[in-house]
Amino acid sequence: MSQKNLTTEKLLNTIEICPAQGLLRMLSGKWKPEIFYLAIESDLRFNSLLRMIEGSNKQSLAVALKELVEAELLEKVVVKQKPLHIEYFLTERGKSLIPVFRQLERIAVER
Repeated sequence: MSQKNLTTEKLLNTIEICPAQGLLRMLSGKWKPEIFYLAIESDLRFNSLLRMIEGSNKQSLAVALKELVEAELLEKVVVKQKPLHIEYFLTERGKSLIPVFRQLERIAVER
């Protein structure tokens, strides 16, 4: 098993009392809620995320994106147009979580 999959698999496959606990843990990492929220609105580019997420840095943002891709919530696509760039967008699995994410937002606002 490759090193890149260990973190994600460990988070998703840990035996939990609540089945949703692993998924919530996966979405709660550094910058992940912000990335997911922005991905709901539009496709993402790395440098745009750096500008939009105040306090983020290249390393922590790269790790968060990598883990969201490994969890199959985001898809990474290399766009071979000039300038060459990478875009991230929600997968079908990620899109299926939008209602859950929106409900969590509503609960947080009502607090």
